[in-house]
Amino acid sequence: MNYSTQMDAARKGILTKEMKAVAEKEQYDPRELMKLVGEGKVVIPANRLHRCLEPNGIGSMLKTKINVNLGTSRDCRDLDMELRKVNDAVLMGAESIMDLSSFGDTQAFRRKLTAECPAMIGTVPIYDAVVYYHKPLKEITSEEWIKIVEMHAEDGVDFQTIHVGINRSTARRFKENRRLTNIVSRGGSIIFAWMEMTGQENPFYEHYDRILDICREYDVTLSLGDACRPGCIEDATDISQIEELVTLGELTRRAWEKDVQVIIEGPGHMPLSQIEANMKIQQTVCKGAPFYVLGPLVTDIAPGYDHITAAIGGAVAASAGASFLCYVTPAEHLRLPDEQDVKEGIIACKIAAHAADIAKGVKGARDWDYRMSTARKNLDWEGMFELAVDPDKARSYRASAKPEKEDTCSMCGNFCAVKNMNRILEGEIVSIYDE
Repeated sequence: MNYSTQMDAARKGILTKEMKAVAEKEQYDPRELMKLVGEGKVVIPANRLHRCLEPNGIGSMLKTKINVNLGTSRDCRDLDMELRKVNDAVLMGAESIMDLSSFGDTQAFRRKLTAECPAMIGTVPIYDAVVYYHKPLKEITSEEWIKIVEMHAEDGVDFQTIHVGINRSTARRFKENRRLTNIVSRGGSIIFAWMEMTGQENPFYEHYDRILDICREYDVTLSLGDACRPGCIEDATDISQIEELVTLGELTRRAWEKDVQVIIEGPGHMPLSQIEANMKIQQTVCKGAPFYVLGPLVTDIAPGYDHITAAIGGAVAASAGASFLCYVTPAEHLRLPDEQDVKEGIIACKIAAHAADIAKGVKGARDWDYRMSTARKNLDWEGMFELAVDPDKARSYRASAKPEKEDTCSMCGNFCAVKNMNRILEGEIVSIYDE
């Protein structure tokens, strides 16, 4: 192997097997894809130790990808359930799994994922450091924080979220410009608290070149975490968020100088009217690096339905340039999601991603809709079920209210416009009432 990362290979004119696989999936010219990888506008997270990976590309010109967060917590420790969620997510088409485990044998779970799961695997080392070292937060040393990043890379993780943009300068500005909901990023709050208690600089920021060397060695994509993402629409696009984004833009350039692939993480809560502008600002500041957004949630009033508030924001964000959507489940803000929550979150996110791909004109995106519309025109119910984003739910709805005639549904019956138009255009007599 005469390259270190996918970006390095692209810049050397080497078309890797991962690039070929992504180009085929995306119906994209391989040489054009290679150019975009070299420029940092497309990333292919592919740790060379994750040998069962089915590679995917992330970039605004490609199909919008979705990520599923899961993992254990102190209150929900069932690893078998988390593995079932992983398998379900992959079967439902999620391209990425992010292990956010914060309790138990996290390394064993992580290694099982990279040994068996074909999806991209992401982690947040800050969480794991607290679990791994079993000591008070303020006693974790800078060296220990860095060692966790290295351990995750050795375990085969494809991308890592590193909260590097919140340095002491950003933290000072945050305290001078207080928010309604403060910092809602778990990783961001942990590193902020560590800096406050120790008086030291964020170790990921201070030792950023070491982080880059680790990422380059294993070809780990760096997901630059948004510690200052807004946690309510009142805090959206404030000074802290924008200052951190500017820092992330500078860190992106430094990563690219070492051939390290980069994703930028973006806002969590934001009014609809601000989403497009935020996407454009990110593309400018971070020079087209792929944007990864949590939602964004477009209103704060819907606990239990935040998969919907996130899907609305996600569709707008992706149509305006975001590349990667982190799903949100109905359980957001309330509890660890169960298996049904995960399913509902994935479905909502897939709908948002697909709607955005249609709006962006992504090659092949409209084909799925064309096939569905054809099945509807032909009253091909089985064809509609097979094409549905959730076939089981579509089948169960129809079965729950069977129509008098199999070629209609219980909504319209003989008034079915599709049925009657098909017949009248074939020259048949349509009576409707007495049929």
